[in-house]
Amino acid sequence: MENHTIPCFWMRGGTSKAGCFVEDYLPPEVSEQDKLLCRIYGSSDPSGRQINGMGGGTSTTSKAMIVGKRAGEKNSVNYTFCQVETATNAVDRKGNCGNISSAVGPFAIENGLVDEVTEPVTKVKIFNTNTQKTIVSHVPVKAGKVEYNGDFSISGVPGTGARIQLDFLSPGGAVTGELLPTGQPKDVIDVPGYGPTEITVVDAANPLVFVRASDLGLTGNELPAEIDCNVELLDRMLAIREAAAVLIGLAKDMHDAKHNSQAVPKFCFIAPPMGYTSQSGQVVSADAIDIQARMLSMGKLHPVLAITGGVCIGVAAKIPGTLVHEIAGSCSEKDELNIGHCSGVLSVSAEVESQNGELKVLNGTVYRTARVLMRGDIDFN
Repeated sequence: MENHTIPCFWMRGGTSKAGCFVEDYLPPEVSEQDKLLCRIYGSSDPSGRQINGMGGGTSTTSKAMIVGKRAGEKNSVNYTFCQVETATNAVDRKGNCGNISSAVGPFAIENGLVDEVTEPVTKVKIFNTNTQKTIVSHVPVKAGKVEYNGDFSISGVPGTGARIQLDFLSPGGAVTGELLPTGQPKDVIDVPGYGPTEITVVDAANPLVFVRASDLGLTGNELPAEIDCNVELLDRMLAIREAAAVLIGLAKDMHDAKHNSQAVPKFCFIAPPMGYTSQSGQVVSADAIDIQARMLSMGKLHPVLAITGGVCIGVAAKIPGTLVHEIAGSCSEKDELNIGHCSGVLSVSAEVESQNGELKVLNGTVYRTARVLMRGDIDFN
């Protein structure tokens, strides 16, 4: 039998892991790419373990990125993010992953997709095809090669690495085309089976549906072990997410939102600062954070906090009238917003200004680390 292989890197980007592919090595048709990814990752596994593939059986370890040189622009690449389902043969491309975005610049340099590599930092302009938005990655370089070692640490990842700065340019309306997809900073929606619920929907880097933790009977400092086993609570949060997806036009009905738009919008419950111990054992004091946030990712509580979610929270805090602005209070005016999440603290910066009476997001900035885990060829027999 003929062997079928494709060159591949496996990388950690921030708090996620992904298979990383040069676009030219994949079939051009999206449908064929998706079939190939499902085969590589071992999807269509009823157990969700992806035991017959490279997937890790969780949303944060079943991701892929496809990168290609962007014609006509120096040091510029196209980047497509793919969320590979664990239990079904499906790939969601509706939104981006900020954590995996941090691996794009290093991967592009390693694979000769960048025209000019400069020290000590090489700027790589990344066009994300999912959101049609641009990210500028500041990649540390030493002796002409990507420098992965450093003393910068991020919550949720043991050890340290070289700091990679990510500037999300004009992230507003990344998926829906509107910063406030409903036209309002707050809405009350009637969720089937659960009744009226007050929400905020903001689309910056990715669209998020925000709900007060207290409205769900929560304190806001819960960890995955407390949420993922509560089927009734998860069903309620997912129903709110699905109703919001219909409201903002990402799905035609609840069924469509549940089955065809699982990755976006993201659901997030928020709360005022409170001291807690993260799942990594870090003691987070109330005065070290400005707001608490917990996100769902593919139906489970995200063990850390999606970077695109962090950018969206930072932007939402700058918009008067949103639930995020309401909870962050005076901290909304800070240059950096410190967000307490399941594994520690994430600091984000966002610039939002009013232009002719309309809010515009200039940028959102976060800092990550990345690492190559494997270089080689992947077999997809």
